[in-house]
Amino acid sequence: MWANETVFYQFYPLGMTGAPYENDGVLTHRIQQIEAFIPHLTKCNVGAVYFSPIFESDTHGYNTRDYKKIDTRLGTNEDFKDLVKKFHDAGIRVIIDGVFNHVGRGFFAFKDVQEKRWDSPYKDWFHISFDGNSNYNDGFWYEGWEGNFDLVKLNLQNEAVVQHIFEAVDFWRSEFGIDGLRLDVAYCLDRGFLHRLREHCNGIAEDFFLVGEMVHGNYYEYVNDGMLHSVTNYECYKGLYSSMNSYNLFEIVHSLLRLFGPEDWCLCRGMHLLAFVDNHDVSRIASILENPKHLPLIYGLLFGMPGIPIVYYGSEWGITGNKSDGDPALRPEVKEPQWNELTDLIAKLADIKRHSEALNYGGMRQVVLTNRQCIIERKSENERYMIALNIDENEYTAHFDAGCGQAEEMITGMTHDFGGGSVLPPYSVQFWKMER
Repeated sequence: MWANETVFYQFYPLGMTGAPYENDGVLTHRIQQIEAFIPHLTKCNVGAVYFSPIFESDTHGYNTRDYKKIDTRLGTNEDFKDLVKKFHDAGIRVIIDGVFNHVGRGFFAFKDVQEKRWDSPYKDWFHISFDGNSNYNDGFWYEGWEGNFDLVKLNLQNEAVVQHIFEAVDFWRSEFGIDGLRLDVAYCLDRGFLHRLREHCNGIAEDFFLVGEMVHGNYYEYVNDGMLHSVTNYECYKGLYSSMNSYNLFEIVHSLLRLFGPEDWCLCRGMHLLAFVDNHDVSRIASILENPKHLPLIYGLLFGMPGIPIVYYGSEWGITGNKSDGDPALRPEVKEPQWNELTDLIAKLADIKRHSEALNYGGMRQVVLTNRQCIIERKSENERYMIALNIDENEYTAHFDAGCGQAEEMITGMTHDFGGGSVLPPYSVQFWKMER
């Protein structure tokens, strides 16, 4: 699968283009602004982009009104079609949000139920009881996603609903040429539906990528030949930042070994989970890390650990934003990309990652581990890397059996000699490509 060798980048178009939060119905071609990011992403060595919701919705994109119409606040279908073509021309693939668990109150089928009640042919598209009432005083009760009644839960065991979704996916592929889907709240989706979706998408293209949002749950139950290619790795997301804030690298290494370690019992060996340090639902990593000098280091570990790295727009130059200030703070308007030393490092890491067999497909083992230093090995059939991390303000000398005499440090291009111990400078990350 192409995604296994790719670095992803996430856009939240409604936020980054400055669209109003409420859908004002005014056609504005904001999505065209994103074209300015294509040279930037090429320079960053990004191979695929993920667009958070782009279809007509009530507010934030996840309360869909129409699966086949680009949100009026962003532009037209032709605008997005043209944008995808420009990404493809630059060698960058495109996946979009598939929000199939729920729709908005403005969705045509729900509006029909509001009007016709039990006489609506769409009443079984949702989980409705005409013996109750809703928070909106609809005169009937319905299930909302996790108590959010602006998100009307779909009945994915209803064949008409399933076919409506499949028609939308076919439309996205034929009209826009998308390369895959990120499935919103995949852990809530009916598993029978997921099996059918995978089978349907296999018919679209063998390399049509399906990645599911998994905030909790067992990843290995969803990633297989019959369901999803990948899921979001929230377990390691938490471990990445909290291990640095607490100066306890045992936490993240424990999670990595639990999922990807060398023993047969490890839960996700051989899987390619989507790895991140922030996204549109959580605080920006630059706002979470208590020591700013850890910011480049967390990206070093992100690109060195097993998985498919994804970078959230603006975070590659250190943009801030706190969840406590509300979701809009995490999804700010950004008119043009910026570049600094952090961006330099991320671009370099992405280039190393995409050209490495060991980093894309290799297993993982722990070589050195203290509270503030770790060295992990990534080894495939033809290549071996070690990633060395020091999150402390002091230099550290590591002594271990490297299995060879020298390595090339790929970030700097310098030769690293293992004789007499390996010096890890303060606040450093090193990618050693072993000579054998």
